Amino acid sequence: MTRFLSEDFLLESPVAADLYHRCAAALPIIDYHCHLSPEQMADDHRFASITEIWLDGDHYKWRAMRANGVSERCCTGDASAWEKFEAWARTVPDTLRSPLYHWTHMELRRPFGVEDLLSPATARGVFDRCNQRLNEDGFTTLGLLQGFRVAVVCTTDDPVDDLRHHQRLAERRDPATRVYPTWRPDRIFAVEDPAAFNAYVGRLEQASGTAVSGRFTTLLEALKARHDAFHAMGCRASDHGLETLWAEPATAPELDAAFDALRAGRAPGAAEALKLKSALVYELALFDHARGWAQQFHLGALRNTNTRMRRTLGPDTGFDSIGDFDVARPVSRFLDRLDDTNQLAKTILYNLNPRDNALLATMIGNFQDGTIPGKMQYGSAWWFLDQLDGMTGQMNALSTMGLLARFVGMVTDSRSFLSYSRHEYFRRLVCNLLGEDVRRGQLPDDRDLLGRMVRNICFFNARDYFGFPLGKAADGV
Repeated sequence: MTRFLSEDFLLESPVAADLYHRCAAALPIIDYHCHLSPEQMADDHRFASITEIWLDGDHYKWRAMRANGVSERCCTGDASAWEKFEAWARTVPDTLRSPLYHWTHMELRRPFGVEDLLSPATARGVFDRCNQRLNEDGFTTLGLLQGFRVAVVCTTDDPVDDLRHHQRLAERRDPATRVYPTWRPDRIFAVEDPAAFNAYVGRLEQASGTAVSGRFTTLLEALKARHDAFHAMGCRASDHGLETLWAEPATAPELDAAFDALRAGRAPGAAEALKLKSALVYELALFDHARGWAQQFHLGALRNTNTRMRRTLGPDTGFDSIGDFDVARPVSRFLDRLDDTNQLAKTILYNLNPRDNALLATMIGNFQDGTIPGKMQYGSAWWFLDQLDGMTGQMNALSTMGLLARFVGMVTDSRSFLSYSRHEYFRRLVCNLLGEDVRRGQLPDDRDLLGRMVRNICFFNARDYFGFPLGKAADGV
């Protein structure tokens, strides 16, 4: 029987263990998509308790706690740090076979050095030990990133953000971890709600110093000004969280008429809204291509489904699920329009519905053009798929339909500074996939060949794809 969380956790063969420990384990991390707080990093924030760093904002844990009968007071409410932690400790034994069980204990071991299994019986000791360690050197936000050997962090930032925290981060000399913004313009697509849209455009006008009239091109001018500001701050990637892509053609007069009505407070009809959103996402993609950025599209989330809880807690509090939206035709039309004029940027497509694995793995092959290795990427398993079966399914689809060797690898997609165990989890799975193929005689036992592939997937492909200047955590690689 294999011991839980042994040094060879998830590594089911000697080849897998060798590849992980020799080739993958010590590599730096490029986290090119996450939701960490730039302010907390700029302040080098020290967390008051394990509850703050571990449970605040973590809707994965909140969902499990709610399912286990824990009241909202101990999830997002006013319960004390101990009460919330104790409620999570009561839940953990019931997360067996959930990725949460793995992540919980991996995060306790690194960085805290706690090997106890979390339960009601061990809760107080774990709570006190972790809180004690949070007072040590190396347990601030930047200290944790350095300890995990994170060379690059890319946060998720709205176009109207003033980027002042990124400016503070950029002014550090020779940092271990370099931090860059990522352009996330999702709120500009909310054209069905004129009040919210126009309030947001007002913020965009202020941030960009550009007046937005009833002409569609004036909105693009304001967005372009902010896009330029993001580029100056080191941004090299955009990100979009969409149900699906839009690709409805429209003439300039149609767009001006629909936009003028929207600015006047009149909601567009379904056809007009689709044309506006299609034009916006297309024009933003042209910005990305012109600047040499990579564009990322996270597709397929059905968000904020619980009306009562959204009214109580607001959006993004753990009431989202996998959606079943039309993907193939709009994605193909969107990419084809850009490719037709040779203006298709480097692109990463992520799916939330596993039914779309082979769909996206084949879609990227339609638009590879030989200019950049792996220009079109099938992105890492995301959100509900960010677990053993989901990661394995994504890599198997990419292996079958494309080139796994060109994959730019894992992201945390997390708000937690403890989530870098997910990179370890991913790296172990990559090595195990290759090791199992060797064991079955489906790949040669060529450690140089296999090791090069592992290193590229875990670090070097992302380094070359994005071209970020790296922090000192990557020195010596």
